[in-house]
Amino acid sequence: MPTRIRLQRKGKKGRPYYHLVVADSRAPRDGKYIERIGAYDPNQNPAFIEINDEKALSWLQKGAQPSDTCRAILSYTGVVYKNHLAGGVKKGAFDQAEADRRFDIWKNEKSLKIEGKKSKLAQGADAAQKARIDAENKKAAEKAAALSAKLAAAAAVEAPAAETPAEGEAPAEAAAE
Repeated sequence: MPTRIRLQRKGKKGRPYYHLVVADSRAPRDGKYIERIGAYDPNQNPAFIEINDEKALSWLQKGAQPSDTCRAILSYTGVVYKNHLAGGVKKGAFDQAEADRRFDIWKNEKSLKIEGKKSKLAQGADAAQKARIDAENKKAAEKAAALSAKLAAAAAVEAPAAETPAEGEAPAEAAAE
């Protein structure tokens, strides 16, 4: 039975969520599967990936072929690299301790890249929030200045009209004399 490691779609319309499953290659996409080995949520940034590394590695070693997307996900999490190192140990190129050391170095570098991306996204979100607040404050200040200018102009128009006497009336000082 040819087996594939592939995605099984879950979630609602427009918000997909996937399970990584090992299934018979003849089974439908969302149909029967042999074993669930992980989950993938592309809606988050960076994408949420949860994989049982041991199960995925054992299925790769048994000959299960991953789909293109699953291969990318497995490569991103290091399962493909771990399988590659296991092949080197099996051939005698290096021992298991060396393979573990190489994998740990790779895993540390990968986690630093992921943390860097998360911090960069957080800084970008903070900068965008600050820019929105500054633009909002600037617009509010412009509106306040325009309103105060309008009120000052209206007060200036009303004040001279109140001071000048109407036609046919004598000025207040002349009437008092």
